[in-house]
Amino acid sequence: MPDIRKRKPIPLVSDLSLVQSRKAGITSALASSTLNNEELKNHVYKKTLQALVYPISCTTPHNFEVWTATTPTYCYECEGLLWGIARQGMRCAECGVKCHEKCQDLLNADCLQRAAEKSSKHGAEDRTQNIIMVLKDRMKIRERNKPEIFELIQEVFGVNKTTHTQQMKAVKQSVLDGTSKWSAKISITVVCAQGLQAKDKTGSSDPYVTVQVGKTKKRTKTIYGNLNPVWEENFHFECHNSSDRIKVRVWDEDDDIKSRVKQRFKRESDDFLGQTIIEVRTLSGEMDVWYNLDKRTDKSAVSGAIRLHISVEIKGEEKVAPYHVQYTCLHENLFHFVTDLQNNGVVKIPDAKGDDAWKVYFDETAQEIVDEFAMRYGVESIYQAMTHFACLSSKYMCPGVPAVMSTLLANINAYYAHTTSSSNANASDRFAASNFGVSPMKDRFVKLLDQLHNSLRIDLSMYRNNFPASSPERLQDLKSTVDLLTSITFFRMKVQELQSPPRASQVVKDCVKACLNSTYEYIFNNCHELYSREYQTDPTKKGEVPPEEQGPSIKNLDFWSKLITLIVSIIEEDKNSYTPCLNQFPQELNVGKISAEVMWNLFAQDMKYAMEEHEKHRLCKSADYMNLHFKVKWLYNEYVTELPSFKSRVPEYPAWFEPFVIQWLDENEEVSRDFLHGALERDKKDGFQQTSEHALFSCSVVDVFSQLNQSFEIIKKLECPDPQIVGHYMRRFAKTISNVLLQYAEIISKDFASYCSKEKEKVPCILMNNIQQLRVQLEKMFEAMGGKDLDTEASDILKELQVKLNNVLDDLSRVFATSFQPHIEECVKQMGDILSQVKGTGNVPASTCSSVAQDADNVLQPIMDLLDSNLTLFAKICEKTVLKRVLKELWKLVMNTMEKTIVLPPLTDQTGTLLRKHGKGTEKGTQMIFNAAKELGQLSKLKDHMVREEAKSLTPKQCAVVELALDTIKQYFHAGGVGLKKTFLEKSPDLQSLRYALSLYTQATDLLIKTFVQTQSSQGSGVDDPVGEVSIHVELLTHPSSGEHKVTVKVVAANDLKWQTSGIFRPFIEVNIIGPHLSDKKRKFATKSKNNSWAPKYNESFQFTLGTETGPECYELQVCVKDYCFAREDRTVGIAVLQLRDILQRPGCACWLPLGRRIHMDDTGLTVLRILSQRNNDEVAKEFVKLKSDTRSAEEGSS
Repeated sequence: MPDIRKRKPIPLVSDLSLVQSRKAGITSALASSTLNNEELKNHVYKKTLQALVYPISCTTPHNFEVWTATTPTYCYECEGLLWGIARQGMRCAECGVKCHEKCQDLLNADCLQRAAEKSSKHGAEDRTQNIIMVLKDRMKIRERNKPEIFELIQEVFGVNKTTHTQQMKAVKQSVLDGTSKWSAKISITVVCAQGLQAKDKTGSSDPYVTVQVGKTKKRTKTIYGNLNPVWEENFHFECHNSSDRIKVRVWDEDDDIKSRVKQRFKRESDDFLGQTIIEVRTLSGEMDVWYNLDKRTDKSAVSGAIRLHISVEIKGEEKVAPYHVQYTCLHENLFHFVTDLQNNGVVKIPDAKGDDAWKVYFDETAQEIVDEFAMRYGVESIYQAMTHFACLSSKYMCPGVPAVMSTLLANINAYYAHTTSSSNANASDRFAASNFGVSPMKDRFVKLLDQLHNSLRIDLSMYRNNFPASSPERLQDLKSTVDLLTSITFFRMKVQELQSPPRASQVVKDCVKACLNSTYEYIFNNCHELYSREYQTDPTKKGEVPPEEQGPSIKNLDFWSKLITLIVSIIEEDKNSYTPCLNQFPQELNVGKISAEVMWNLFAQDMKYAMEEHEKHRLCKSADYMNLHFKVKWLYNEYVTELPSFKSRVPEYPAWFEPFVIQWLDENEEVSRDFLHGALERDKKDGFQQTSEHALFSCSVVDVFSQLNQSFEIIKKLECPDPQIVGHYMRRFAKTISNVLLQYAEIISKDFASYCSKEKEKVPCILMNNIQQLRVQLEKMFEAMGGKDLDTEASDILKELQVKLNNVLDDLSRVFATSFQPHIEECVKQMGDILSQVKGTGNVPASTCSSVAQDADNVLQPIMDLLDSNLTLFAKICEKTVLKRVLKELWKLVMNTMEKTIVLPPLTDQTGTLLRKHGKGTEKGTQMIFNAAKELGQLSKLKDHMVREEAKSLTPKQCAVVELALDTIKQYFHAGGVGLKKTFLEKSPDLQSLRYALSLYTQATDLLIKTFVQTQSSQGSGVDDPVGEVSIHVELLTHPSSGEHKVTVKVVAANDLKWQTSGIFRPFIEVNIIGPHLSDKKRKFATKSKNNSWAPKYNESFQFTLGTETGPECYELQVCVKDYCFAREDRTVGIAVLQLRDILQRPGCACWLPLGRRIHMDDTGLTVLRILSQRNNDEVAKEFVKLKSDTRSAEEGSS
C-alpha cells in the first residue's frame, strides 16, 4: 500500500473545529489541572507524607479474643447487647474494646492509637509512652525500608532535601500527637431518603434517622407512612479523634409491646431499615452525597439510599480542598512526573495481572503512594480509576494506552451498571450518588468522554495514518480504540441513560468511510507518483509525472490501470489487516467489505465520466479499452459482486464500455475478413488439401473459425452480467459471423464451376465439405453463444445464415451434379438405344419375367458404369450430408434425363407446330412439353431437351423394362441405407413424374381423353383478346330406363368475328363432342356457311349420343368458327370449349362463348396430347390431337 502518511492528510470530518481544538479538547477535561496549583500541591505533599509514613495498611490490628461478660455489656460498634450466658463476644487484649464477633471487622483497625487514647484518658502515662515509642519505631522502620517512596514524593512535588527533612519530622510528630491535638467540627444535614423497605403491615414505614459521631447520637423527627421521606434536619458535632466514624442509621418507629421489650434488652425498640458508616478521616470540605443503605447483618432486609450534606472544618485545615481534589492533585502530578519527566511523554503501562489488574495505575512505588493516600482519606477505588482515565486521555494516542483506557472504562461502566442485592438503584442514580458527586469530577468526566469520543472519531477517520497496517502494535491500539469507543457508548447508554446515543458500530463505520473517501481522493490526485513509488521495478525509469498530468487523460488509459492497482492494494490491506483487527461487530462492520464498496462507488463515478469523455474523442485503441474493461470486470467480480448492496442488482460498468466493445467488434470484422482472404489464398495455393486423414475439409475453414472463436472467447471472457448489453454484443458478433461466412461462401461459389470442369477432381467435393463444415461449426457457435437463450435478433441472424449456407450448399451440389449432365445424357441415350431393341408388344406374360430382368440389366449397363465410377469416389471424399445432396441432384438428373430422353420423346411435326404457336419460340414450347406433370399437379423440371430425330412410342414390355430399371436405380441410390432414404426416393417428384409418364403409355385412348377432359378445366379461359363469340343453347337428356345420355346443341349465331380476307368470307361453325367411348358414335357436326357475314345467324340444332359408361362430366364441347375454302383446307377463325360438367345443374343452358386463338392446357394436358400424337393407327387419337392442336389461321393481308 502506498505510504500516504507522507502527504498532508485531508480533513475527514465536516466540523474542522474539532480538528483544530483536538488537543485542547482532550486536555480541557483537565482544565482544573493541579499541576500549577502550588498551594494545593504543598498541602497534598504533606498529606501524602502523613499517609505514607504511617499507612493504614501498616496499622496495628486488634488482637481479638473470645470473651465472657459477667454483666450486661453492649457492642462498641452496633451498640447491641452481647447475648448469651458465656463467650458472648470478642475483646481486644490490647485496647479492651468489646464487640460482637460479626462486628469485629467493622471496627477501626488502628489498635495502637485507640490504646494510646484510652491510656491517656485514664492517666496511664507509662503505657502511653510505650505506645508512642512503638509508633516511632514503626515510622523509622517504614522510612528505612521504603526510602524510594519518600524520594519519589519529594521528586514529584519538587521539594528540596532540607524542606523534605523538616516536613518528615513534622509529619511524624502529627502522627504521634494522634487525637490529642486533632479536632474537627462536623455539620451533617439529613436531607432525604428514597426506596426504603416497607416494615409495617400497611405496606409502608415510619422512618427516622439517628446520626452518631463517637459517643454522641442525635435523632431526626419521624415521617409517618412514607418510603421516600424528606427530613432536612441539621446536626452539629465536635470530633476529637480522626479515627472516629459517623454512623447513620434509618429506623422504622414502632410503639407496641414488642418494641418495648426490644428496647429493654437491645436498647433499640424499632425496626432497622439500613445504615451507612463514614470514616471521619475521609471527610474534608463540603459534600452533598447519596449513600446506599447497607445491611447490619445478613438477615437484614434493606433497600434504598439516603442523601446527606456534610461539612467538615478540621482545625488548621479550614480552607483546604476536599480529599478527592487532593487525591486528584496527587495522581495528576505523579502521572505527569512518571510519564512526561521520566519517560519522555510515553505512558508506562504497568505489568499487572488478575481481576484487579485494572486498578494498578503505576509501578509498585507510585501505586503504593496513591493507594495509601486513597485508603487514608477515603477516596474510592472507582474515583481513582476515573482520575487515572482522565490522565490517560491526554495521552490516548500513545502505544498501549487505548487498551488500558478501554479496560478502565469497561470496569467503570460495570461498577455503575451492576446492581447489588442491597440496592436496586439504577446506574444513573449510582453515578449521581457517588461520594464525589458534589465535586466537578462527575461533570468533568462526562465532558471528558464527549470530547474523547469526538477525538476518537477524528483519529479513526484517519486510521490508515494513525494506525498503519505495517505496525502490529498500532493495529492492536486501533482495536482497543474501537473498544474504548464502544465503552463510551455503553457509558452513555447504561450509566447516563441517554435515549439513543450513536451506536459504536455505526460511528466506526462512518469513520472508516470517511477515511476511505479521503484515501481515494489522495490516490486519485497522486496516482502516478504513488504507483511509481510502490510498483516501479526499473530504477532507471523515472516515475516523475508533471503535476498537471497527475490525473486521468483522454490520450491514454494508463492512469486507470494504475488507479485500479492502488485501489486493490487498499482493499487488500483493509481486508487482511484491518478487518481481523476491527472484529468487534461481525454482523455490522466488515472493513474489507466497506472498503470495497466505498472504493468501487467512488471509482465508478469517476470511471463513468471518464468513459463518456473517451467516447467523444476515442483517442485510444479499442484493444486498450478492452484491456481496461477486463481489469474493471476483475475488480468488480473479485471484491464487489458479493457485497450485500450489489448482490441483487445488475452492475453498470458494462454500459461504460459498450461503445468500445462494439468498436472492437467492428474492427474485428475487418480483421476477420482479411484473415479469411489470406486463409483462402493459402488454401487455394495448397490445392485445397484435406487437413488430416479423417477430416474431409480443408484448412481454410479451420482458420476462419479459429479467428471467429478467438474473438468470441474474448467477448465471452468479458462475462457481461447485463443481459441487454450481452444481447447487443451477440447481435453485432452474429453480423460479423454472417458477413464473414457469406463472403467465404460467395468466394467458393464464384470459382466453383471452374473446379467442376476438371474430371475426377477431389476439389469440388472438398469445397462442398467446407461449406458443410461452416454449417456444422456455425451450429456449435450458436450453442456456445447461448443456444435457445440467445438474443432473439442475434438468433434470427444466425438461423438466417444457416438457411443461406444451406442454399449455397444446394446450389453447389446442383452445379456439381450438372457438370455430369453430358455424361449422363450420353449414357441415357445409350440406354434408349438398347431399350429400342427390346422386342415384344402387349402385356408381358409371367413366363418372360426373367427376360425382362435381363433386358433391364442390359439397359442399365451404361448408366451404372458411370455411377459406379463416380459415386465410389464421392463416398470417400464427401461428408455424409454433402454426399446425400450430391446423390439427390444426380438422382433428379438421371430421372429427368430418362424422362425426357426415353419416356417422352419429341412431338410429331404437327404438335411441334402447335408448340411453336403456343410459345414465343420452339425452345419455350419444348420446355413446356418436357415439364410433364403428374396428376397431383407436381412438376418434374428438366434443364434441356435434345430433340430426337424420330418419334418412338414405348411398348408395354419396354415400359416394364423401364419400371424394373427404375427399381434397380432406386436401390442403387439407397445403397443399403448409406445413401438416400427410401421415403425420399419414393416421394421424389421426379420419379413420380417419370412413372406417371410411363403409366400414360399403358393407358387406353379413351382413358387418356377422359383424363384430359377432367384435368383441363381452363382451356378457353384467359382470353385477353377474343376474336369473336358464339351463342349456343345446350340441353342434356338422360333416358330414364337405359340411362343413355344425349346432348342437343343449337348453334344460334356468331357475333363480332374478327377476320380479314381478300375473298369471300364464308363462316361456318363446327361442333365436336370430346370424351371417352365415342369411337362408334357421331362426334362432329357443322352448320352451313354464310357469305360475307361477320355476325352470321344459324339456328341449327345437332344431337350427340353419349354412352352409358360414364356421366356427362367426362365430356366437353369444342366449338370452332372456320372460313370455308374451296379446294383447300378450311381456315380456323377462333375456338371455344364448353365442359358439360359446368351445366349439369342446368338441363337447358344458353350462353355466349368467347372465341380464343388456341386451346389453353397445362403440362398434364400437353403430356396426354403428346402420347396420343404417337398413336398413328388410332383414328380417335389422331382426331383428338388434331382438335386440341388447332390454332387460329393466319389472316390474309395481315402483317
